[in-house]
Amino acid sequence: MSDQNWERHTIEKLAFASMQEQRRSRHWGIFFKTLTFVYLFALLFIALDWIGPSKAIGSHTALIDIYGEIGAEGEVTADDTISSLQTAYDDQNTKGIILRINSPGGSPVQAGIINDEIKRQRNLHPNIPIYAVVEDVCASGGYYIAVAAERIYVDKASIVGSIGVIMDGFGFTGTMDKLGVERRVLTAGENKALLDPFSPVNPQHVAFAKSMLDEIHQQFIQVVREGRGKRLKETPDMFSGLFWSGAKSIELGLADGLGGSDYVAREVIKEENIVDFTTREGLADRFAKRFGASIASTLSSSAIKLH
Repeated sequence: MSDQNWERHTIEKLAFASMQEQRRSRHWGIFFKTLTFVYLFALLFIALDWIGPSKAIGSHTALIDIYGEIGAEGEVTADDTISSLQTAYDDQNTKGIILRINSPGGSPVQAGIINDEIKRQRNLHPNIPIYAVVEDVCASGGYYIAVAAERIYVDKASIVGSIGVIMDGFGFTGTMDKLGVERRVLTAGENKALLDPFSPVNPQHVAFAKSMLDEIHQQFIQVVREGRGKRLKETPDMFSGLFWSGAKSIELGLADGLGGSDYVAREVIKEENIVDFTTREGLADRFAKRFGASIASTLSSSAIKLH
């Protein structure tokens, strides 16, 4: 082979090898881009609730999470919880239901609606037991919901109780005086500016608000007494807003025993296959709810809460 032919042959081999390497690089690039694309879309679908875990076929224990603050614009809403309850009860393979609670409380209205629905469903489905399982916190509105269950299970270090009602807000009259700002408010109705944070405290308005809080507090106490019945060992400070450890709550009759979700499913309901029936809000709904909540908190200076 002549030197010229050898050089040309070598150049052709190098060119061919380079083309092969470029082709392989393109293939790997396309593969990784496709993989990344699929991964991102999977995350998006999950975030938007387009895909998710399917309900198991066969006998199971239904799980419903009560996580976070309770409120119409909160993390736990009556609409979502009722939807979860109805779906779980309507499933013919549901052997029992666990309400897994980790909530500091919230709206007495939303908690009351959920409590009423649990009792209604219990009457409709007497053969499907429902139990509350407390994780870290089951306080105030969270406990308002829990007492509708047949039994309440806790961890020994759980926080349970806080049976009380609060209305909070701020007063800015001192700051306004220092800044030389004058409050000008016009109302039709002498009590329309009740608890206005920019006006001096009105003793009559305070007395009215306290009477309303007392009324709601008595409603809460009645719900607890009805839910716990003779198990409740009332003490002078039980309904004062104090809270107790899970171990102490059992002594007081606020709870029935120690145990987590797995324990209750396996040992109490006797069906260890757990299926999550919690209604999850989509990404768009979550954003709209948070945005609405921020606007509402801006427009309102005080709110009644079970905290």
